[in-house]
Amino acid sequence: MSKNVRVRFAPSPTGPLHIGGVRTALFNYLYAKKHNGTFILRIEDTDQTRYVEGAEDYIVNALTWCNIPFDEGPDKNEKFGPYRQSERKHLYKQYADQLIASGNAYYAFDTSEELDYHRADHESKGKTFIYNWHNRLKLSNSLSLTEEAVQEKLKAGDDYVIRFKSPQDETLHLKDIIRGEIKIDTNVLDDKVLFKSDGMPTYHLANIVDDHLMEISHVIRGEEWLPSLALHMQLYTAFGWEAPQFAHLPLILKPTGKGKLSKRDGDKLGFPVFPLEWHPEEGDPAKGYKEEGYFSDAVINFLAFLGWNPGTEQELFNIEALTQAFDLERVNKAGARFDPR
Repeated sequence: MSKNVRVRFAPSPTGPLHIGGVRTALFNYLYAKKHNGTFILRIEDTDQTRYVEGAEDYIVNALTWCNIPFDEGPDKNEKFGPYRQSERKHLYKQYADQLIASGNAYYAFDTSEELDYHRADHESKGKTFIYNWHNRLKLSNSLSLTEEAVQEKLKAGDDYVIRFKSPQDETLHLKDIIRGEIKIDTNVLDDKVLFKSDGMPTYHLANIVDDHLMEISHVIRGEEWLPSLALHMQLYTAFGWEAPQFAHLPLILKPTGKGKLSKRDGDKLGFPVFPLEWHPEEGDPAKGYKEEGYFSDAVINFLAFLGWNPGTEQELFNIEALTQAFDLERVNKAGARFDPR
């Protein structure tokens, strides 16, 4: 590899770390160590309304128990710190402004009532409302208004969001290490909000800026982020930055094989879906593998085989052996059924 491998695990502290998150962290860690790279923990806590007290400590403790420690992160080797997004919020507005200046983003002044009206109007005609090239010139934004009108609204302190201007009539050719080439018609994309009216960035903008500033070389994340790949790649292009390589991991499915594994499945069938026991402010504690008597090596060995296989008959691995054997090319596209038996 010509470029230093730098990967990140970026959970939100909105509750305990689910076993699916542990697997994402594990695959990032294994890839980094296989290539003498760096494994980073970044806490994505810009959504303070969903912040749960104790969740960040839980994440760190869970990674420690699982024997997948981070090299850089909150309060540890803060080379590109801070590593909590809430402590980086002063950074993002300048990048949103940069996109407006380059013509890749625009101010949108539409109220929630106006947008609700357009959604309802479209639904009544059997259509889906998408804020993009199709209708943005009919809406209240800096593309449809005069420069004078836009400046007046800004000076008056009118609420606005900043939206990405997705292109019309283009085909994006995206590459994913696990899934190969992906083609996207830009006409079906909406103009995503990058900066909110409360002065905070959305996940999309903060994520791209942080990955760039932290020199992330590979983004290894769950399949649920695949629909965001088109926007993220377009943002890299708009900024003129080199994009990392992407790999989207398959979902961990319920024991039945239908649907994504959830805490309710564990409660119903009597197995943990968290590495450590979690004590919420209300309700019963959630089971953890540690407290149920499992060894961390056994949990990691089990998780590694959810969506990956070594291509050999070997079934038992410690973390060092997993590091040697791991290869993203051997991660499956299809979801992995979670069988606790």
